[in-house]
Amino acid sequence: MEIMIQQLVNGLFLGSIYALMALGYTMVYGIIGLINFAHGDIYMIGSFVGYFLINLFNTWKVLPNAWGFFIALAVSMVVCAILGVVIEFLAYRPLRKSERITALITAIGVSYLLQNLMIYFFSADSRPFPQSILRKSYSLGFINVSNVQLLILLVSVTLMILLQLIIKTTKMGKAMRAVSVDSDAAQLMGINVNRTISFTFALGSAMAAAGGVLIGLYYNSIDPMMGFTPGIKSFVAAVLGGIGSIPGAALGGFAIGMVETLATALGFSDFKDALVYIVLIIILLAKPAGILGKNIKEKV
Repeated sequence: MEIMIQQLVNGLFLGSIYALMALGYTMVYGIIGLINFAHGDIYMIGSFVGYFLINLFNTWKVLPNAWGFFIALAVSMVVCAILGVVIEFLAYRPLRKSERITALITAIGVSYLLQNLMIYFFSADSRPFPQSILRKSYSLGFINVSNVQLLILLVSVTLMILLQLIIKTTKMGKAMRAVSVDSDAAQLMGINVNRTISFTFALGSAMAAAGGVLIGLYYNSIDPMMGFTPGIKSFVAAVLGGIGSIPGAALGGFAIGMVETLATALGFSDFKDALVYIVLIIILLAKPAGILGKNIKEKV
């Protein structure tokens, strides 16, 4: 029982990273109905940006390790936000009026393009992520947590709260909600739909980049293929929580992380990915719109 509780706690930290990525999926889908399968590769690029920046800071020795990590985290979020806007402008905007299957195939193509570009320029080999924060362990009874795990949870929850505040309280957040309901009506009301969609891609990509840097710190390893499986699982998390729902995406991410670590605790580590999809199927059979999703009737 102690091992299972420990694994559930570990799942909370891992799930916070899935939650960050799932937020990007659910925002983009909620506003333009697109499943952006390149999202996992933006997460991967974010981890590489953090990797090179932290190594650069360590070489120059101009910043303390912890400060170097946080600056690298912020810069990687900005870089990936710009990348997300560029991808939306070049790949998705011209296809906005096309069939959904066309945009979906394009998203898969963009994903493979980013993967292969990274492999071409940086090789397919995995590389150790610089551990700029000295690891310390803390014991709370029979539960052990590290300062890195606590940092991951703190950063993830902070970013989720900031995202919620942006969507609920800012002018751009109100525009995002209006476009997600009816983009044509929003445009008639004077909202710049293209700018709103680009801002949504920027926010989602920044969240993915943060997840990439945090996961590099957590597992101490990155490679150009690292975004594929977490990207799919984050999409599953978004669907599980109710795609289009911000709180649902966060809840789904935490749930997926706990299912994975619980499977490991029960000795099914080789089947943890399958268990994630089994849980998804069971939830969708009981509640097709997801845990916090709403059933919406569409005219055919």
